[in-house]
Amino acid sequence: MPPTLTDARPARRVHAGQAIGALAAFVAGLLLALMIAQNGALARATDPWLASWLAHGVGAMVAGLLWCLAPRVTSTEAVPRWAWLGGLPGALTVVLAALCLNSPLGMAGTLALLLLGQLLFGALCDAFGWFGLTRRRPAGVDALAALLVMAGALLIVLR
Repeated sequence: MPPTLTDARPARRVHAGQAIGALAAFVAGLLLALMIAQNGALARATDPWLASWLAHGVGAMVAGLLWCLAPRVTSTEAVPRWAWLGGLPGALTVVLAALCLNSPLGMAGTLALLLLGQLLFGALCDAFGWFGLTRRRPAGVDALAALLVMAGALLIVLR
């Protein structure tokens, strides 16, 4: 059965959960930029593949520690097979971001194009309900926002 299609228009009132989610997404973006800078420096000193391996090794240790402290999930039967491969795009992202960061694109260009790629892929996931997400009907403002992000990325990259 296809995922339910919801309207893309945001609610008029911002709820506490939305504000917390927005803040968490913003902080995740800051941490992503920090991670790219750190992995880029590591890739310059070693190579992108080692940087990715080390980043994921440290990440696995931290995630393992946090997992030990968190409540346990009782069953993994409902997890789709493809969901177990989330580390694959993560490893490739670290390598590609390190290569781009250490190129003429620099940090701003790398992050601008990374954001554009995330936004466009996210819009497709929302529109088609990929990966079990609730389908979200795109609105004109979504297309305008994507065009503005694309224009901003081009301004940064082509300056």
